[in-house]
Amino acid sequence: MDEASPPSLTDLCLSLVSSRLELFCVKLADGSLCLREPLIFPQELADQLLCKMATEGLLNDSTVGIFRSCQQLRLRRACIRTARISAEAFQRALCPHRLLELDASRVNADLTITDILRGLSANKGLRETLQRLVLNGLTMSSLEEPSRRCFSSLHGLRALSISNVDFYDSGLADVCSLPRLESLDISNTSVTNLTPLLGLKAKIRYLTMHQLKRLEMTTVQLLAVLSQLEGLQHLDISDDKQFTSDVARQLLETPGILPALVSLDVSGRKQVTDAAVRAFVEERPGMTFMGLLATDAGFSEFLSGEGSLKVTGEANETQICEALRRYSEREGFVREALFHLFSLTHVMEKARPDILKLVALGMKNHPTTLNVQLAASACVFNLTKQDLAFGMPVRLLGSVTQLLLEAMKTFPNHQQLQKNCLLSLCSDRILQEVPFNRFDAAKLVMQWLCNHEDQNMQRMAVAIISILAAKLSTEQTAQLGAELLIVKQLLHIVRQKTSQGTVDATLKFTLSALWNLTDESPTTCRHFIENQGLELFIKVLESFPSESSIQQKVLGLLNNIAEVGELHAELMVQGFLDHIRSLLHSPEVEVSYFAAGILAHLTSRGETVWTLDLPLRATLLEQLHSAILKWPTPECEMVAYRSFNPFFPLLECFQTPGVQLWAAWAMQHVCSKNAARYCSMLLEEGGLQQLEAVRSHPETHSDVRRLAESILDSLNRHRTRTGHTGATQAHTHRERDVP
Repeated sequence: MDEASPPSLTDLCLSLVSSRLELFCVKLADGSLCLREPLIFPQELADQLLCKMATEGLLNDSTVGIFRSCQQLRLRRACIRTARISAEAFQRALCPHRLLELDASRVNADLTITDILRGLSANKGLRETLQRLVLNGLTMSSLEEPSRRCFSSLHGLRALSISNVDFYDSGLADVCSLPRLESLDISNTSVTNLTPLLGLKAKIRYLTMHQLKRLEMTTVQLLAVLSQLEGLQHLDISDDKQFTSDVARQLLETPGILPALVSLDVSGRKQVTDAAVRAFVEERPGMTFMGLLATDAGFSEFLSGEGSLKVTGEANETQICEALRRYSEREGFVREALFHLFSLTHVMEKARPDILKLVALGMKNHPTTLNVQLAASACVFNLTKQDLAFGMPVRLLGSVTQLLLEAMKTFPNHQQLQKNCLLSLCSDRILQEVPFNRFDAAKLVMQWLCNHEDQNMQRMAVAIISILAAKLSTEQTAQLGAELLIVKQLLHIVRQKTSQGTVDATLKFTLSALWNLTDESPTTCRHFIENQGLELFIKVLESFPSESSIQQKVLGLLNNIAEVGELHAELMVQGFLDHIRSLLHSPEVEVSYFAAGILAHLTSRGETVWTLDLPLRATLLEQLHSAILKWPTPECEMVAYRSFNPFFPLLECFQTPGVQLWAAWAMQHVCSKNAARYCSMLLEEGGLQQLEAVRSHPETHSDVRRLAESILDSLNRHRTRTGHTGATQAHTHRERDVP
């Protein structure tokens, strides 16, 4: 599917059904699921549902039970790749169907080839209908016992793939007795002798023998067998282990051999030349493909791959992309192709989603191969850096970002890989717009930050954390901030920069990260206080008295601390309040606003919990009220909120109008700048009733009443314009600082 297009309705529905299968099913006594309603799926949808469940890791002994009913879910092309199901569940759910195809690649080791063949052979009809069988990467079990060899019972089989399996000569002899077999893949098996293939010489059209590591035949013997397969159209004798055999050279130089061939793959073979390949192709005008990756050939214009003859190689972008497309499941070739692709991606000036998609495919198929992940992550950075990311489809970027996170998890101690992934993540497009697991990403980046001191990477890491934390839920942010180590590390960075007198991007991002992590997280706020954060932030304010951007971030975080009632005592420090009072009179309204917020919260709880001189409290309240009245109207939206709930208790402080005034000013500011968003939010959270209560209360100060009436007017205009009724819906957290 094209990642630039939205998912199809079918795909969305299948994802929903497969992820919430229990809602549509009842559980039987044996633990398997059965559809609750007697629904009958179209056959194609049944195939797609099975494949979706397998792909998403949702196919197991319980969920596969829904396919026991051949009437409701009739399967023809069954894909259970990487599923985790037992032999019994496989036999009961899948073997009753009249399958045309079965792909069971890399299923769990508990389901062996023996189990699969036994189950398939038990269905008499299936022996004739099954045409394609893929068993790559499975365990053979006891198949080498004569009584277990039952490929030959599948009379209808036309295509068999059994690569990456301990498959021996006796098994090959059994397979070669199949009467209709046209396509065979025995790559990376333990076959030593290919003579049994002569049993298929009248029928076989496709033969793939990539990396036959135990082959004991001489080149002459091998070519003697191949030369008799005169109907062969596709032959793959590639080898990514770089064996020294000259079989490719001799094949290319043997006149008249395999006249029907249209596709030949000799990638990874020695002694292959452009001249020999060209002569071979010109003798066979119908040739459509040559595999030449990791050979010395493919560099002539004739073999460029640009025309009707497709070529895998390393000479140009076309050949490399063809290699990534064809060899996506061959680890060595993927690594080789990515290595050559990396040098090309350095100079790309246009977005290439087609190439990024191929890189992602290699990453997905080889998640535990370091060299593949290392090369792929480097290519991802080159393909998505700066403005290139804006030319990539969002869904593709989301998939790639998840693959980068998986690589970070798999190789936590590999510094270069981690660096590659961080470089790619540090993208405005990815961090702001692309869907991926931001919570996982934040945890991984924090883990990196706590274990490394690289200054350049440190800047990126704190930038990523500060942006991600602003986009997480309150619960997720609190969970991250509850990790004492990350708070200590961020404070350590602030301490370093402050002692150096350095105002740079790292300091600003670190302050933003702390601001975001402390938002509505009392545990994180306590960690901040207990690790001398308050003393440090006072020093920051003293060290950078003219840096309003620093002051704003410091005061924003201290607002979060001030919202936690149990920490008010920690803030009742004369020196600290002197700093805040000074900043209340800052000419920068953004600075004065946050200073006022701290004072509003500290004075809102009344005289009984105020531990300093009461005259000081009265003075602060007067100055708070006076400062707010002097604020000019900001030109743009100065602050963003996800909820007004923290302001409602402040509106009820009728004995301290300065506190009410600050809350009302904040509401009026955002509602006037972005009515569509904030008026709706205020109505949904019950703000209309709160503000009407303030307006009608006899003790409401005239300045507060004036702002309340202004907000109510905005709300009424919004309701008239939109018809919004204001159904109550609580919002749980506010937006935080996004640098």
